[in-house]
Amino acid sequence: MSPERYQRIRALLKTRQPDLTVCLEEVTKPHNVSAVIRTCDAVGVHQIHAVWDQSENLRKGTAMGSQIWVKTKPHNTIAEAVGELKAQNMQVLVTHLDDSACDFREIDYTKPTAVLLGQEKTGATDEAIALADQSIIVPMVGMVQSLNVSVAAAVVMYEAQRQRELAGMYQAARLSEQECQDILFEGGFPILFKECVRRNLPFPHIDDQGMIQADADWWSALQFSK
Repeated sequence: MSPERYQRIRALLKTRQPDLTVCLEEVTKPHNVSAVIRTCDAVGVHQIHAVWDQSENLRKGTAMGSQIWVKTKPHNTIAEAVGELKAQNMQVLVTHLDDSACDFREIDYTKPTAVLLGQEKTGATDEAIALADQSIIVPMVGMVQSLNVSVAAAVVMYEAQRQRELAGMYQAARLSEQECQDILFEGGFPILFKECVRRNLPFPHIDDQGMIQADADWWSALQFSK
């Protein structure tokens, strides 16, 4: 890895927001999944959550290259997903039009926040709506009643990014050094990373010049293990 790429990845990691995320509930179209992940990468989301009964399709829908920078945490049920998000003290917002829904711009996104996005045709399920803390809407004045799910995600997440930027939340690194090291290795040495995963080898340390720091035993294990 070149020093320039190392510095670029370090700069990216400094802006990551571990307490801002989206949760996809049975979003089925690969291009929508791809677009949501690209938006999440652009605004500094570190990990997204997904309730999906066809995980292979979700992987195929991931934006090329973005899966390194935005991890996907799968869940079997929406209750499991929301439970984990609330255990992290996140406010869970669902994009849904009902009597209690508020304009998405009225939310304080500097708080730990998860935005729940429902399936393209039917939207969020009744269970998801009941589990969420607040319904939000993007105001519409045209003939259509809703935005494409990926567009809605972009609109809401960029409002979150705007508020967090004003609050100075992109100025200091918020990921642990161990998380940064793992991403530096995966992003800087993708072939070696895959070999380590395949062979169940520990990840090496990456120094300030973007170089691998590992002893002879590690290199030997990487070379000769099956």
